Amino acid sequence: MSLRAPLSFWMKVFQVSALAVALYFSLGATDAGSRYNDLNHRLMCTCGCSELLGECNHVGCQSSGGELSELRTGIAEGKSDKEILASFAVKYGATVLAAPTTHGFDLVAWIAPFAVFLAAMLGTILLVRRWSANMPAPLLPVSDPAMDARRQQVRRETGTEIDGGI
Repeated sequence: MSLRAPLSFWMKVFQVSALAVALYFSLGATDAGSRYNDLNHRLMCTCGCSELLGECNHVGCQSSGGELSELRTGIAEGKSDKEILASFAVKYGATVLAAPTTHGFDLVAWIAPFAVFLAAMLGTILLVRRWSANMPAPLLPVSDPAMDARRQQVRRETGTEIDGGI
């Protein structure tokens, strides 16, 4: 049996496994229930609670019931996800979207946090380098003949070594 035969066998096992996993995850992708769940987590409740539409559960919410029924109606009418999200944005404003869109001026909302973080990192690095360059040189012990004579006397009298630290 050649080395190529076991490799071919394992390659086919891998391909079948990958196909099974892809099939498993794609089965519920067109299901109306999973689509409803996905969409209601991409919208915000307009009552002012700052929660996702699908998560708004406070007592007496006057907004979430109507919005959820609008969402179900849009799915039942066969509208695409983009159409449903666009209709909500037109009716309730762009703040109803849980995440900003990725085109136009909304793209700034995605880029700005990373740009600010990188600018802050660069500023910190430059500041630390500047501080490091302006640090005074470490003080070196000064050689003074009187001090050297005194150290020698201390060594002779005590029999110990002392450092010349300042």
